[in-house]
Amino acid sequence: MSRNLWSQPIPPLNEPPRSTGLQGVLALPEFRKLWLGQIFSQLADKFYIVLMVFLIAQYWVTGPLPADGAIAEAAGAFRFNIETRAQLITLLATGIYVANTIPAMVLGLVAGVWADRWRKREVMVASNGIRAGLALLAPLSLLDGPQWLGLSWGYWALLLITFCESVLTQFFAPAEQAAIPMLVPTHQLLAANSLYQATSMGATIVGFALGDPILRLLKYGLGAIGIANGEFALLPLCYGLAALSIAWIRVEETPRQEREQTVWQEMADGLQVLRERPSVRSALLQLVLLYSLLAALYVLAISLASAIASLGPTQFGTLLAMSGIGLAVGAVAVAQVGHRFNRRRLASAGLGTIAWSLVLLGQLRGDLTPTLTLCAVLGVGAALLAIPAQTTIQEDTPEAMRGKVFGLQNNLINIALSLPLVLAGTVVSRYGLLPVLWALAALAMVAALLERPWERC
Repeated sequence: MSRNLWSQPIPPLNEPPRSTGLQGVLALPEFRKLWLGQIFSQLADKFYIVLMVFLIAQYWVTGPLPADGAIAEAAGAFRFNIETRAQLITLLATGIYVANTIPAMVLGLVAGVWADRWRKREVMVASNGIRAGLALLAPLSLLDGPQWLGLSWGYWALLLITFCESVLTQFFAPAEQAAIPMLVPTHQLLAANSLYQATSMGATIVGFALGDPILRLLKYGLGAIGIANGEFALLPLCYGLAALSIAWIRVEETPRQEREQTVWQEMADGLQVLRERPSVRSALLQLVLLYSLLAALYVLAISLASAIASLGPTQFGTLLAMSGIGLAVGAVAVAQVGHRFNRRRLASAGLGTIAWSLVLLGQLRGDLTPTLTLCAVLGVGAALLAIPAQTTIQEDTPEAMRGKVFGLQNNLINIALSLPLVLAGTVVSRYGLLPVLWALAALAMVAALLERPWERC
């Protein structure tokens, strides 16, 4: 009988590690391959959004602004002004965001079921490979063709490609999270999740900060040597490298027992895990709360930056970047010393740190240095909460149910990210920034107290 990389034996995972923290987890060769695949995949996801905005600005917002027609009517329906080129780019980019968000909000649990039915490595390789193929179709959107509702057919084609890319991401994410406990010993999961959080934040900063310069370099640099549309090479390269790295992973996966169950019954099984395992349910609720707070901060950062004379509302990204830096620093700290502390107390400390940061942000708003410092501290608190919670879900969820639970997690987190983005601005405009910050701080503090950190663990 033939053997393949998937079925080849690997060294036992229960052998004591020679080192701990990041050094220990990076010493695991199969995890390194998965981590490298995550780096390329995360960068590709961020570069994708930047590329879509780049294409909109370069090819579809070049002429006079529409005074009437479908675009003007759509802008009016959402009370969105399109008096400048930047506003029109923002409106069209919003369509890309919506196409990317819808699958993330509705398909997670269904995709998680199939991630459990199939082998995790094949799911990750296929999703990255197909996303690379879809990215190769993007240049076709520049071809001349009919218009629909005042826009080139190419824009609508990009919306469809974005939707399909997002659907594939929903399969990749739960398979990736479920694969981590298969490659990492239990006592090193905290460090592995810390590394993943730091990498994700680093990819976000690099992807959004350097995406546009890299695309321009490819477009004009390759164009100078006769290669047109060089900006389209970046995404297939990143997704392809992610698929290649993951394809070389060697891991033994417990064979799935064939059962006469429908997708809906398996989705119910995933929900049953939350009912039967309070630790998983509590950790999942903590993550939902955290991402709701972070999403609200995205909106509140505009008001916070507006109060600082040296920043202004358009520089709100500086505050978010500081939170990202804090989260990355906190992730490294958790990786190195987090195993010494009880996770319930880590979560409580994280929630308490977030609460006090929000209170002080309201009191010290308008001051640049304290605001930047508090945003970084808030990021550290987020790491103290998110990484132990993610590790608990991985440890306490049965292997056969991990895809379903992580799919549900992705569903809930994307909803948690979306609703505050819609509501926070309206609430701030009605009640003011300070009461909203206090309300969010109170919510975080109540959650911290519910962890009962004073009890002996």
